[in-house]
Amino acid sequence: MTTRKPADTAPAAAPGATRTAAPAAAPAGGVPVREESADTDVAAFIAKRKSLAPAAAGERGRLVFAMDATMSRAPTWDMALKLQGEMFAAVKEVGGLDVQLIYFRGMGECRASKWVSDPNALARLMRGVGCEGGLTQIGKVLSHALDESRRRKVNALVYVGDSMEEDVDRLCARAGELGLLGVPVFVFQEGSDESAARGFREIARLTKGAFCRFDPGSARQLRDLLTAVAVYAAGGRKALLVLSGKSEGSGARLLLAQLSSGAAGA
Repeated sequence: MTTRKPADTAPAAAPGATRTAAPAAAPAGGVPVREESADTDVAAFIAKRKSLAPAAAGERGRLVFAMDATMSRAPTWDMALKLQGEMFAAVKEVGGLDVQLIYFRGMGECRASKWVSDPNALARLMRGVGCEGGLTQIGKVLSHALDESRRRKVNALVYVGDSMEEDVDRLCARAGELGLLGVPVFVFQEGSDESAARGFREIARLTKGAFCRFDPGSARQLRDLLTAVAVYAAGGRKALLVLSGKSEGSGARLLLAQLSSGAAGA
């Protein structure tokens, strides 16, 4: 694993978003993204779902969805976009979920969208993102989620990536702050980079989130797990019960079983 300090480069706005600067406050409606110093199997991943608390009654859930869009992910990028789009399409009937997309790529480019409630709008944003060569910027993602949650509660951060090229202790410091604010990080790792996996597991542990690997052969399983996380963030147990009765509800059924048994996550 290469130890690198994340680039201190101001992010631009994602398609449909406002360009923001770091570390200065963003213009009205903008989203700041800044950096500050600071295996388990699927069953174990599911066991930790209970740590993700749904939004309070009458409030919309808020989910930050972060993507590594560096060149190493290019071979499976289309598959990942399809799965992620299906994740949010599944919550359309549930409602009550606002999602913000953030991704990084290239030479210090890190972009965040506005908060959106329409899954179709999110899918359009995702389709506008392509892979570019560069180093990971996970520190900016964690700091951004921290800033957002300080303004208004974020129910969860989902991160999808394959590698880690930053100082793991600095990342864990950011993760620890998210944990104190009650923001679980759910990390989905593509591939088998064991050095990255160790860091991802620690980030998940510190935030009471979860870690899970995936590859093209586990695409359906990943889709179901992503969907269960999004539906629970939007509507809690009741929404999961509805989803579990559908053909695509295997992830929800696994999650409900863990919630009912009270099994501790690994």
